[in-house]
Amino acid sequence: MSQYFLISSNSVFTHQVLPVLYTIICACAFILNGLTAWIFVRVPTSSALIVYLKNMVVADVLMLFTYPWRVVGNLGYGGLQLKLIVCRYTAVLFYLSMYTGITFMSLISLERYLKIVCSTSEVSSFLQRVSVAKGLALLTWGIMMFFMLPNAILSNQPMPKAFSCMALKSDLGQHWHEMSAHFNVGIFWVAFLLMVFCYTSIAYHVYRSYKRFNKSNKSKRNMLVLVVVFCVCFVPYHLVRLPYVFSSDCTFNTLKELTILLSVLNVCFDPLIYFIFCKAFRDQLRKKDFILNATNKSSNKLNIKRLYNMFFSCLKC
Repeated sequence: MSQYFLISSNSVFTHQVLPVLYTIICACAFILNGLTAWIFVRVPTSSALIVYLKNMVVADVLMLFTYPWRVVGNLGYGGLQLKLIVCRYTAVLFYLSMYTGITFMSLISLERYLKIVCSTSEVSSFLQRVSVAKGLALLTWGIMMFFMLPNAILSNQPMPKAFSCMALKSDLGQHWHEMSAHFNVGIFWVAFLLMVFCYTSIAYHVYRSYKRFNKSNKSKRNMLVLVVVFCVCFVPYHLVRLPYVFSSDCTFNTLKELTILLSVLNVCFDPLIYFIFCKAFRDQLRKKDFILNATNKSSNKLNIKRLYNMFFSCLKC
């Protein structure tokens, strides 16, 4: 009886609750990331930080395009053909985007560490060059595509009677899937440890500067926001992932879906990171012409100006 209750609860959560939550997140994320991408097109690539932030935007937008497929699939529409598309393409794109975004978050923390703690080092100066940052960004995309895209190519088996994503994969595809999954987990833990190290080092450096010069700065707070977003969105999924692999309990399947939902929330939180870390992004957002040109110059113009002024007066509080 309890087993039936768990299965029934899991089905309700997957097919009724999740689609609603994904739809809300998807709507918010489209607005936030659409505005973000529009702003970043106008921001010159003048530093390594902006290079990494722009690449994070690309990863978020790619990840965002996978959400509608997940919603429709959870609602039970599309049949086997939709499941086939999700297994071969959109699921691969989802994890490619997620782990690429994680990599760029770690590169941002490293850039902040080099900028604040090792500012006088020649190695730091070299790694903060825009050309070097672009090279690292290109290398990141190349490595992630090398490990992830074969999961789509090697899902080339005929449609099985008992459908599952793994059944679509050839023997090589199943081995590659396992290897890429281990690689992604390794990427996560390396990024997590690097971010903790960078935040701790920056916090200590800022504390020493405050004691010496009685002067504070925002670096520690900014890094804390990055670490908090990372931990809230990605740590729960990777903690649940291990028991989920080795357990057939329905509870872990529900926990896995719930923690993936937290990972999905990342695309709504990332614009906050852009606003906090990038002055050029804030400057573009604050331009009245940018806001006003995005709307029709009609009788609502005075109301838009009033809302705009109220919004930025709140930001200054």
